[in-house]
Amino acid sequence: MTTAVLALGSNLGDREAHLKGAVAGLGERVAVVSGVYETPPWGDPDQPHYLNAVLLAVDPGAAPQDWLATAHRLEDAAGRVRDPARRFGPRTLDVDVIAVWNDDGSPVTSGDPDLTLPHPRAHLRAFVLRPWIDIQPYAQLPGHGWVNDLLRADEVADDLADLRPRADVHLDT
Repeated sequence: MTTAVLALGSNLGDREAHLKGAVAGLGERVAVVSGVYETPPWGDPDQPHYLNAVLLAVDPGAAPQDWLATAHRLEDAAGRVRDPARRFGPRTLDVDVIAVWNDDGSPVTSGDPDLTLPHPRAHLRAFVLRPWIDIQPYAQLPGHGWVNDLLRADEVADDLADLRPRADVHLDT
């Protein structure tokens, strides 16, 4: 069995529907879903704001690569088109595998360029860390420490001020 933290984001089309579609597409594997936050784009400012959320998912038969395959399947179902010229460009749905743990609670680490675990930039992204705290107040990002501490780092704290909770959007299963 593996447990995964997945980050969801959407800034094109019906953003709420894309996020809800991802949660529904994971079905019974979803253990808990964070609140939704509206965030400015990261890395490429010439695009609409995102809706972001994080969820914890459990699958008794999933290997870490299975989580990546699931993420791509969900993105494809939402009509995501990748633009190589805009790595951080707009998208209907983005599903990132942030971290994975084995059934014994040990974190999975991987240097595979297709699936680096934990996610190599998660510790710098307020739009991942803040929603994660909603569902796991004592979360730790493997190799980086407590998520609460990461939120206080200067490079994250500056972005944190731009996150806006969206209490009107609910993704619960």
